[in-house]
Amino acid sequence: MVGAGAREHALVSALANDPSVEELFAAPGNAGMGSQAELLDVDANDPNAVTALAQQVHADLVVVGPEAPLVAGVADALREAGIACFGPSAAAAELEASKAFAKQVMHSAGVPTARAGVATDIDTVSMMLQEFGAPHVVKDDGLAAGKGVVVTDDFDEAIAHAQECLAKPNGRIVIEEFLDGPEVSLFCITDGVTVVPLQPAQDFKRVGDGDAGPNTGGMGAYTPLPWAPANLVDDVVRTVAQPTIDEMARRGTPFAGLLYIGLALTSRGTRVIEFNARFGDPETQVVLASLKTPLAGVLHAAAIGGLAELPPLEWYEGAAVTVVIAAENYPGTPVTGDPITGIDDAENVEGVQVLHAGTKTGPDGVPVSAGGRVLSVVAQGATLAEARDNAYDGVNAIFLRGSHYRSDIADKAIEGTIFQTAPQGADS
Repeated sequence: MVGAGAREHALVSALANDPSVEELFAAPGNAGMGSQAELLDVDANDPNAVTALAQQVHADLVVVGPEAPLVAGVADALREAGIACFGPSAAAAELEASKAFAKQVMHSAGVPTARAGVATDIDTVSMMLQEFGAPHVVKDDGLAAGKGVVVTDDFDEAIAHAQECLAKPNGRIVIEEFLDGPEVSLFCITDGVTVVPLQPAQDFKRVGDGDAGPNTGGMGAYTPLPWAPANLVDDVVRTVAQPTIDEMARRGTPFAGLLYIGLALTSRGTRVIEFNARFGDPETQVVLASLKTPLAGVLHAAAIGGLAELPPLEWYEGAAVTVVIAAENYPGTPVTGDPITGIDDAENVEGVQVLHAGTKTGPDGVPVSAGGRVLSVVAQGATLAEARDNAYDGVNAIFLRGSHYRSDIADKAIEGTIFQTAPQGADS
């Protein structure tokens, strides 16, 4: 397992629970993974170093968690060395690395998405913002760890974000029309031909309750979605995932790995907001908690082109909710180095597992904060309300000075106040 965040901890946990897995290594891993995987030090973004490490431990499968190693070509190097890898090639990972490229692919594949334009200078930005109108959607074309998008009614704020993005080397931005309606994340596992969807989830990107404050990498998530159309997943596979995978193959850059589809269920039908080339954080935490089918065999089948032979995935009854505990001042420069207590107490709560993200082991063996999003508290329950209550009971058992979290994860879904305005199913 390549990576070090809560998403990777969720993957490690799922892989460790697969009876077919005999040995599990996490590189570089984090303070929470050590009980389930042997931690190995590596520069995750160095294709040669990751490949050498995989050879050293005789890995049958390498799972790449974050986007940066994929874009750096880690999966390419592993495959060239004859090692099965779950994760797309660098060329295929352009679906995430460049929003402009993703828009081209969507257009070629006939995938429903927002109208958009690409700009490399501020005059063009200003013109497009005025043409599309408010709310303004300004996206950094490149990788930005989930924080490259600004959605605002304030023209000056939109221009300021655009200037920040354009100031980067080869700076380029995408301006889009605003998409109304609730958002859904759908993960699809693919071997480049066959597409196997997972259960949809909804995440919470803004830092504060009621979607207040700036965007983050994600403050919580839940699954399943009681308010979503029953045929949503089938329709998205038919109109979005399969056409995209087919188009990538047609271009000679087949996409094998995890296609993350961010969707808006708008008044004019289902629209794609974005693609990512890896599992999303924090949705992975709840989706994998809900998956009954052992994970390693599914990822291995995707890596070797055997998904079509697998039986349908099985899912647990009930629901899962995750709440992210963030460090003081996140999503600004986080305060780090503070001890974290109460994790064991949290895990004594029914159905709760605590996944580490921005942590490291302190000198006395106590975990300390080492990043912005510090922990993901994941809880299962017979109902969404029960899973939510269990998650917050877990959160309340943990102490980290100055930390903060959202207190409204899954509330609207439980109250039945999310309104799905789209026609039943996706547009084609």
